[in-house]
Amino acid sequence: MTGWALFAIALVIVATVVVGAYGVRFSRTTSDFLVASRTVSPVMNAAAIGGEYLSAASFLGIAGLVLTYGVDMLWFPVGYTAGFLVVLVLVAAPLRRSGAFTLPDFAEGRLQSPTIRWLVAVLVVAIGWLYLLPQLQGAGLTLQTMTGAPSWAGAVVVAVVVLLTVMGGGMRSITFVQAFQYWLKVTAIAVPTLFLLAVWRHRGAPWPSDPHWSQPLSGFGGRAYPLYSTYSLVVATMLGTMGLPHILVRFYTNRDGRAARRTTVGVLLLLSLFYLFPPILGALGRLYTPELAGTPAADTVVLVLPERMVGGGLGAGLSALAAAGAFAAFLSTASGLTVAVAGVMSQFLARLPRRPRLLRGGVARFRLGTGLALVVPLGGSLLIGRADLAQTVAQAFAVSATTFAPLLILGIWWRGLTVAGAVWALCVGGAVSLGAVLVTLFFGTRQGLWGVLLAEPAAWSVPLAFAVAIVVSRLTRASGIPPGADRQLMLLHLPETLERRASGTEPASRAKPSKPSGTRG
Repeated sequence: MTGWALFAIALVIVATVVVGAYGVRFSRTTSDFLVASRTVSPVMNAAAIGGEYLSAASFLGIAGLVLTYGVDMLWFPVGYTAGFLVVLVLVAAPLRRSGAFTLPDFAEGRLQSPTIRWLVAVLVVAIGWLYLLPQLQGAGLTLQTMTGAPSWAGAVVVAVVVLLTVMGGGMRSITFVQAFQYWLKVTAIAVPTLFLLAVWRHRGAPWPSDPHWSQPLSGFGGRAYPLYSTYSLVVATMLGTMGLPHILVRFYTNRDGRAARRTTVGVLLLLSLFYLFPPILGALGRLYTPELAGTPAADTVVLVLPERMVGGGLGAGLSALAAAGAFAAFLSTASGLTVAVAGVMSQFLARLPRRPRLLRGGVARFRLGTGLALVVPLGGSLLIGRADLAQTVAQAFAVSATTFAPLLILGIWWRGLTVAGAVWALCVGGAVSLGAVLVTLFFGTRQGLWGVLLAEPAAWSVPLAFAVAIVVSRLTRASGIPPGADRQLMLLHLPETLERRASGTEPASRAKPSKPSGTRG
């Protein structure tokens, strides 16, 4: 297996570098690096979002959870996909019309507050680092499983490849890479699944013998409070998607709001295709690799199942193909997260009162931000014990849902949101959700109800954040609504063609996107 796996992983890395180098040819300006100059087509953008969204949790973690806990875990792919339906209905087009480069740009423009900008920037970086951690740990797990390499080797390889690719061409380059990697991941999981399904049917199509494995909310696998956990998971995944920094930045690369909606519809279709396969592998794993259930090796079921069921050269080849897809998942998601965090870092560097001459160009600041974006999660992946991939990603979704969902939904659809309301919601939501996640990450899941509430906080932390935003905004309504709120809301909701026609600046039939606000360098 080692030879096949090394060859497949090396091939993915080489292809990633080559495709990224192709994108470098088109990267010249700061706008190219941050938002690909807003020229990405909906089809390409949908594939790129699918590529960066399908992370370690999707490729390895879902199958491992289904293997261990049964059909309750099907809410993971449902929630991950349905999250984009919420994005489509509530935020896709308004975000694009905001004219911002990043989520901090949007927050400052909507609320006219530098304080909100820096608070959002800190949370973007925190969520990005939290989401990067399982990608790097998953890479170490994959390389260790397939080749016997040390667990740190995969994390270092992914970090180096992402660093070179992102520093070389930014968003323009990463768009080509991630679109390519989406189709690679679909192929790498679909082909082994179809082969293994044929073998399973040839053997009489057996079914797992555990009586509660296929019964929803049965507490299978020792899950405490399964109904609460399910509600919390649904809230986290459906509302957390809109706040993920590497997903939001993608909507700023669309030409206009209509293209943003078309992109989101494309993403829904592409994700629905991919998520057909991991649950099948988890169910087959319950039959043929039951000893992995409930162990840290449960996430490797996608990698080891082909050799267990088929064996020989064909089994090794299918396992190597799955390993290649897993590495593509780590690389694409890590690249998107790094671009998002680096964009925020570069804007922070641009506002330093005294900065070296080397950092006065936007591209130079972005490249330094790329290095800073990778250092902390790489160190964390080497120091923190191995965590469940899908559960760790779900915790990042919970933090995103608690902090950015209230800001985005209320900021886009409610004129009454005040600066104080947004600040208090972000502070309270960020403190409780990040605190709960960090306690679980460093000390493990505690026993009893309190342990479940900390491990899966979204069901109580999201309503708390919304309530804080609304109550504080009502209390500070007299003096807290930004003076330009009406204009900002009109900008978010008025179609671009009507806006330009009303202003008399450009005929509607020939409208072109204007330069985003907040551009520097």
